[in-house]
Amino acid sequence: MDRVWVEPDRGLFTSLAFAPVWPPERYPLIPLVAGLAMRQALDETLGVGADLRWPNDLMVGGGKVGGVLVESTAERVIVGCGINLFWIDPVDGAAAVAMTDPGPSVASDLAAGWASRFLERMTATADLWGHHEYESACVTVGRPVAYERGSGIAVGIDADGALLVETGEGVIAIHAGDIRVGTTLPDATEESS
Repeated sequence: MDRVWVEPDRGLFTSLAFAPVWPPERYPLIPLVAGLAMRQALDETLGVGADLRWPNDLMVGGGKVGGVLVESTAERVIVGCGINLFWIDPVDGAAAVAMTDPGPSVASDLAAGWASRFLERMTATADLWGHHEYESACVTVGRPVAYERGSGIAVGIDADGALLVETGEGVIAIHAGDIRVGTTLPDATEESS
């Protein structure tokens, strides 16, 4: 999709491999759970309140400060998370969680807090993944979105983690794929997830 990787002045880039107790059909919830865990870790470690943009972005002040990627095999899931800790001159749409450089130790503290919170959440039953917590922190809800087959208004997150979109033909559930937030035109983007 012609996206490029740009590294901040100071960042957290971490991956965690684990054997989930959840059945594979519940794996699509993992990026959302990882986002909730990082949101909690950012608050506990740095006192930063982050929002979530469905399905895998962390936002502060309207700018993207990080994201989550998940891969799985038959035995393991690998969750990667990147956070812009400090960035003097961020690229358009990006932001950092700190206005001044928090120093090198904050990345390891934040990674440890995130891993701990994430694994706590992953040992609970999948039905207790944090549906309402995620929905209330999700800045995608209430905004126009465009997706592969159309556009509409994001109206919620369902219990399976899908984005609920009100269209001219009713509410549909988007389970995966690229969406554009802030537009109802499929070829015009304000923000991309």
